This record gives sequence, C-alpha cells and structure tokens, in this order.
Amino acid sequence: MTVKFLEKLSDNYLGLLDDKEDFNIIIKVGESPNTKIFQAHSAILRYRSLYFRNELANISKDKNNIKTIDLKNVSIQQFEIIIKYIYGGIFLIENHNASFIFELMLIACEFFFDELAKYLETHLIEKEAHWLRLNFTRIYQKSFENNKLQGLQKWCNDIMVKYPEKIFDSEDLITIQENALVSLISRDDLQMEEIKIWNNVIKWGIAQNPGLPSDS
Repeated sequence: MTVKFLEKLSDNYLGLLDDKEDFNIIIKVGESPNTKIFQAHSAILRYRSLYFRNELANISKDKNNIKTIDLKNVSIQQFEIIIKYIYGGIFLIENHNASFIFELMLIACEFFFDELAKYLETHLIEKEAHWLRLNFTRIYQKSFENNKLQGLQKWCNDIMVKYPEKIFDSEDLITIQENALVSLISRDDLQMEEIKIWNNVIKWGIAQNPGLPSDS
C-alpha cells in the first residue's frame, strides 16, 4: 500500500517561495506603478505549467543566470493565489466574489491549469448561478473563447434554448463566435421557429463578411 504524505510536501514547497537562495526566475506582475516581484524556480514552473515551460524556452538568462517573465495582464492578488497553487497545490476560495473567481478561472485556463480551471468552473455553476445570469452575455462569450470550459458552455446553452431571444434579439448576436452559434443552433430543443433561426444565421453571416454585396 502506498502512503502519500502530501500535506507536509505542500508545506515544504510553499517554503521555497520565501527562500531567497537558489531561485533562478523573476516574475514581474502587474502594470507599473502597481507591480510586484516574485522569485521562483524554473524546474517547478516548467513541470507545473505548459505555459511557463513555453515562456521560459524563449527567454534568455541575464549575467546572473536569471530569467525574467513579465505578467502585465494578471493582478498581484490573482498571481499570489496562482503561485501558491503552483508550489503547494492549495487554493482558498473563501473571501473571493464571483467576478474574481471567474477572472481567475480564465487565467487558470491561460496557464493550462486544467484542474484548477475545472474546479472554479464547477464552483461558479453550482454556487454562483445568480451572478452568472446577471452577467450572462459576457459569460456566454468568454466561455466559448476557450474550449476547455465545456461545463459553462453547456450551462449557457441550456438557458439559451429556453430563452433564445437573449442573443438572437440583441445587438450581441453579430459578435458571438462561430463555435458558440453552431453549438446553439445544433440543439434539437432550441425554442425558436426554424425560419427565425435561419434569418438570424444569415444576419450573423453577413456581419462577419462586410465585403459582401448589398443585395446578398
């Protein structure tokens, strides 16, 4: 029988974050003047994230054998959570609102943290459905930008088939992605007349091809 002492292992690796020796990566997080420097270790970053593995492969070392990564599209608060997940495999979801969790989920997808992204996606669907409905258009669009968010895609489409006017009767129709439109009109339970569906598909198609003749 294999016994896994993961809690102590997690604590030990988290201790590396405060260890000023042996680091070989500097991560600059945030936009100036609100930036923070994190020290990290290439071995851990490369094996925990395909994103960082690819980034490090394209960055040269300085004279001190240090590589620097700039993360301007991530907030300091978000990365403090991410770096603890990388090193210790821990995540504390309390005290974070739905908007923060949603943005963190998108970052987890970007960094290829599939396990964390799936956990946050499930939490939003099960615990934050009211917030998702209030921000439906954005959730709908963002969920189809990443094919990993299958749970949110289905959640959105389950609503859309009952209330298709949320998209078809709004100005947002021409901005939705092709895969989102296809996944919706492929549903057999879409509650809209086929002629209306067809007319909306034509409307969307014309908007994607502004060079078409006016009598198309």
